[in-house]
Amino acid sequence: MSKTTTRKKSTTKKKTSSPNGSGNAEGVTDVVDVEQAKAEYDKRRKSQIGAIKKLDKDLLREMLYQMVLGRVFEQKCAEVYRIGKIGGFCHLYIGQEAIAVGVQMALEERDYVIGSYRDHVQAMVQGISPEAVLAELYGRAGGNVGGKGGSMHMFSKEKNFFGGHGIVGGQIGVATGMAFAQKYKETGGVTVCYFGEAAVNQGIFHESLNMAELWNLPVIYICENNKYGMGTSQTRAMSISSIAKKAEGYAMEGEFVDGMDVMAVRDATERAVKRARDESRPTLLEIRAYRFMGHSMSDPGKYRTTEEIKKYQERDPIALFQDSLKDAKVFNDKDFEEILEKAKAKTQEAVEFAENSPLPDESELYTGIYA
Repeated sequence: MSKTTTRKKSTTKKKTSSPNGSGNAEGVTDVVDVEQAKAEYDKRRKSQIGAIKKLDKDLLREMLYQMVLGRVFEQKCAEVYRIGKIGGFCHLYIGQEAIAVGVQMALEERDYVIGSYRDHVQAMVQGISPEAVLAELYGRAGGNVGGKGGSMHMFSKEKNFFGGHGIVGGQIGVATGMAFAQKYKETGGVTVCYFGEAAVNQGIFHESLNMAELWNLPVIYICENNKYGMGTSQTRAMSISSIAKKAEGYAMEGEFVDGMDVMAVRDATERAVKRARDESRPTLLEIRAYRFMGHSMSDPGKYRTTEEIKKYQERDPIALFQDSLKDAKVFNDKDFEEILEKAKAKTQEAVEFAENSPLPDESELYTGIYA
């Protein structure tokens, strides 16, 4: 992970947008070739270096560590899931680490975060320990909700992390209410709401954006567009490819962001946070990324080719950030190795904690019931 993957040129032709707009926005094509990916990678490296020089070295190290920890942790989750340690659904974040880190490390403690079922890394960046997250995946009492939530329902009131929601788009309306509460109580806080591109086709998305703009709510709606809703490509499910432009229908600020570039994500988030905190105005961010794994651990992913996945791996967000940090002379290969080893050690501690944590007591079946 400390070295960039060797990239080979491809003769694959660039796929263009269709007349009805089913191609992706902002010049991003549905399937990019390796040569195009490398060109975009190099372009992002140049822009990252300038942004990197504006941040404190300790912050940059923590950002990289959180991204690497997220990757190593999720890889371990896949490993223990396959041997039966984790049951039920398990949705991994591999390939999307730059989004959670870029967004949440631009927030303050008073801000709220709410997400969907792909929530392990977001929970850890928010401050929930890897031990508590993995124990929750194991269904053990040491989990952050006592082993009763599992993969899709990470939650911590203390860390202002409000889920983990298994219903597609269900959290969007909840986030809108959370932002209303922040404004009503004059906390100065901001609500960040994550959801996938498939949730954009749900009615709650449109109702919430309309209400947030009408009421001037301090909420940032973040669409993590990884190009597939389960096994269905966005191009087959959405007549307009640019999700960011949907904000225009509600007179709301919208922005397209490269989700493989952690610095671009952070910059866009800071603009949205300032708008929310200073003006009590909502924002829609479409952050385009690509999940390297299937929709969930039960997804064989036969709707994608190995070649397609490898093409997007040419723009791995961790490798991109490391290369930029190295070019900016902030860190070197030794630093990267230390960060990787620290992430591995922390993940192993989480495994040992989860393995040793007991199952919830039977009496827990009757707690936390409100209906």
